[in-house]
Amino acid sequence: MAQTSMTPAAAESATPPTTARAWRVVLEKIETDLLDGTLQPGDRLPPERELASTLGVGRSSVREALRVLEVMGLIRTGTGSGPTSGAMIIATPNGGMSALLRLQVAAQGFPLDDVVATRLVLESAVVEALAADPDRDTDDARAVLDAMEATDLTPAEFLALDAQLHLALAEASGNVVIAATMAGLRTAIESYVQAGAERITDWDATASRLRHEHRAILDAVESGEIDRARTLVRSHITGYYAHAGLARTSV
Repeated sequence: MAQTSMTPAAAESATPPTTARAWRVVLEKIETDLLDGTLQPGDRLPPERELASTLGVGRSSVREALRVLEVMGLIRTGTGSGPTSGAMIIATPNGGMSALLRLQVAAQGFPLDDVVATRLVLESAVVEALAADPDRDTDDARAVLDAMEATDLTPAEFLALDAQLHLALAEASGNVVIAATMAGLRTAIESYVQAGAERITDWDATASRLRHEHRAILDAVESGEIDRARTLVRSHITGYYAHAGLARTSV
């Protein structure tokens, strides 16, 4: 099919989106087109450069929005050039997926402290369930952890993988409601985390600490240490928000 063009409404805005919110502009536009039927399976999205120009954002923001949609199984991306390159719509959201997308859109306006508190509830339950399950499968989470060891990652790339790690753990827990809720909150969570990164002066040291915390959480899960896993994940979540000056340490 021919590429589906997008209106340049966002590009006409006098104030360009901030870095923390830019990729949400892309996600919201594609989500809207999916939900109202403007985009259908088989349609190809415009190239990254065109989307970035049309929506007034950077190409890295376009790539992150596409990553979220690919994780959700709504698009597939290809490399190279020609008719099979770029991103193609492979599914139309309906039923639970439609509700999930609407949750993502609504989540943009949720208060930060409420998002943090919800993460604490959900992710505590996730690591408890995983640590208690002798048949747990954490291979996907381990693969994301390994990818986060790359030293050339930008803060945005690192935090995109960070979000994927937490989602991978939720999916591994086997609780489809928690996994869907985490996926629905992903854009809100990551936007706040990205905003926090802009306030951190020594990012390399912070990234190193976050890597260590992630591995400690996963080690506790895989060792079946339920209490330790729960304590570590709660400390990890509240610690980052406090360090970045985003949330109360008492959340």
